Amino acid sequence: MAMSQPDPDGIYRDGAAKRKARTDLAMDCLTRLWAEAVDAVPFDVPAKGVGLAAVGSLARGQIGPSSDLDLVIIYESHALNDRQLNDLANKLWYPLWDSGLDLDHSVRTRQQCESVTDKDLPAAMGWLDVRPIAGDTQLIADTAASILERWRKAARKRLPELLDSAQKRLDEFGRLPYLNQPDIKETRGGLRDSVLVSALAASWLADRPHGAYDDAVEALLDVRDCIHLAANKDTNLLLTPYQAKVAAMLGFADPTLPEGEREARSIDDLQTRLARLGRQIAFALDSTASRAQHSITHEKPRFSFFQMMNPRAGGKREAPKFDVLAPGIVSHEGEVVLAPGVDPARDAALPLRAAVASAESKLPINPATLANMRHAPIRDSVWSGETRDLFVRLLASGSELMRVWDEIDFVDIPGRWMPEWLGIRNRPSASAAHRYTIDRHSVEVVSRLERVSAASGRQYDEAHYAALLLAGLLHDIGKRPFVTDHAAEGAKHVPVILRRMGYAPDIVEWATLLVREHLTLSEFATGRDPNDPATGAELAARVNGDRALLDMLYDLTRADGSSLGATAGEQLTKQYGWSRWREAVVRGVYAAARSAMIE
Repeated sequence: MAMSQPDPDGIYRDGAAKRKARTDLAMDCLTRLWAEAVDAVPFDVPAKGVGLAAVGSLARGQIGPSSDLDLVIIYESHALNDRQLNDLANKLWYPLWDSGLDLDHSVRTRQQCESVTDKDLPAAMGWLDVRPIAGDTQLIADTAASILERWRKAARKRLPELLDSAQKRLDEFGRLPYLNQPDIKETRGGLRDSVLVSALAASWLADRPHGAYDDAVEALLDVRDCIHLAANKDTNLLLTPYQAKVAAMLGFADPTLPEGEREARSIDDLQTRLARLGRQIAFALDSTASRAQHSITHEKPRFSFFQMMNPRAGGKREAPKFDVLAPGIVSHEGEVVLAPGVDPARDAALPLRAAVASAESKLPINPATLANMRHAPIRDSVWSGETRDLFVRLLASGSELMRVWDEIDFVDIPGRWMPEWLGIRNRPSASAAHRYTIDRHSVEVVSRLERVSAASGRQYDEAHYAALLLAGLLHDIGKRPFVTDHAAEGAKHVPVILRRMGYAPDIVEWATLLVREHLTLSEFATGRDPNDPATGAELAARVNGDRALLDMLYDLTRADGSSLGATAGEQLTKQYGWSRWREAVVRGVYAAARSAMIE
């Protein structure tokens, strides 16, 4: 911890050099500890047949100020008996435990190491980085080489398992760019994903990315180091109490700003930086996995001699098969790609067509296609009937929307459609009820809005449904730093955005009203008496006496409250959130407003 402290001005610099210094210190201490343990046991430890190795972050040279140590004793069965191995291990492990270090340890033969890594995917990935410490280093090197060889031979069969592990982590931990208090190791775009990228590269199924990717991994390791320093323990959670300290150590705190504003802005800047890093690492994993999957596909008989001899092939290799999804957009090998010959620089609508095709086909957009779509000549002030309809179709894609939005957001497309979106992109919410960033929450709200109203059971027509979806996307667009009434602020932005996009006046008016009033039902439910006729009359007046708008407001309130993302261990405020009780009280004021309209 002492050698990891920030510079005198409080800024954490030269993180890579600090990680190397910590690694060198740990390796030196462990080498000496091995020598002391060998001298302390009452038997001779042979020079061959037993050794100490490091795996995990220590082996990768990425050890943090408070990281645990992943150590393994590797031995040959003839070198020492069980009692001797136990005595030697105790001489190693107990001093480490007594020092206060967290320790993950094991004692295995080479055959046991191979068996474990053949069956346990995390263990296999951990063993792709091995560093000999002391003893029979050749035994360790041979064991590591054997495991790597076995990994490469089995990689084609284990690729689905590896990708499934990434999906399970995504389902459990979410995406790094969208969380207010992320786990920077386990989230999608976190440090664990960089280990998966290395595992894919080690399999020889795909090359490892470099350049911007390497920079992103090093920068995220700097964040991890600062979390350790702020928390004074081994943790990867960027919790609220640590955020201002971490932001200051990383140089985001502006000393010219007054206290309070300084911390708030520095946390915003830190979250923005984390989102950029997370997207870079997640994209690297997706693109590397895509290349690995394609390399396996291309080994199949489609390119074989026997297919060339097939009469239908005419003596040639069978051409790639494309299924047309939309003009200029096709599916190929389970991904959405550009059709052959399509130039994205000539078609501003291409990203929208690709996004809609991806959502409706439930296929991911190929990483290279995403990168190419950066060249589309998108202008926020140039919209057509086709692009407006496509945008609404994208918003209406339900559970697929979040995935597709995340993909296109990596290449900065939503901010080109709506520059105002950049004002909430990656911004943490000040509300304790929110687990996600403002932009992630907004997209989640849209994904929960259905064509049939949850309030009345009636189906919305095209115009009303479009207004509801647009209001869901923009309901928190007014959440800017130090804005006290984000609903009123948002209602100023919405008509500007939607008129620029060319939506009909009714859609603009309805969406603006919904954004302005999106907190009203919750406020009435907790602060007004639904049995008071004035309550129903005032609420009815807020929606201009329009029953459809009242239904839309209810659905928006329901989607907003149910998508806050608070986990079981987090506390929702009384003002926000969704539960059976919340639904009951909101339905009470909704019913009061409906009664007032009938009267």
